Amino acid sequence: MSVLRRRDNGPEMAVRRLLHGAGLRYRVSWPVPGQRRRTIDIAFTRAHLAVYIDGCFWHGCPVHATSPKANSKWWADKIAANRARDADVTTQLQGLGWTVMRFWEHEKPDEVAARILGHLREGEPPA
Repeated sequence: MSVLRRRDNGPEMAVRRLLHGAGLRYRVSWPVPGQRRRTIDIAFTRAHLAVYIDGCFWHGCPVHATSPKANSKWWADKIAANRARDADVTTQLQGLGWTVMRFWEHEKPDEVAARILGHLREGEPPA
């Protein structure tokens, strides 16, 4: 498990490529304000938009989550703690005026990028 990438993984890179190709610029692994060890996967700092691409296993996807048979209690606690941390970070960011968008790694990158672009365009002043 230690060889799995925290950032620059396949699903995240696919979304980032599409966003960059659309002319958007963003921060990667941007620190959550007031938190030393928590980061935002893709941060649009001016728009105060935090985007997370959550792994199905690590964050307990309702569609694709699996439960290891070995040490199952420990894994259930670990995934529950991850979900609680996700909720805590979301609440904190929303309290600071950020919009938080969370996606699962199994979602199609083009659909994820389209939703992000749509949200960012809503906040733009009319041309």
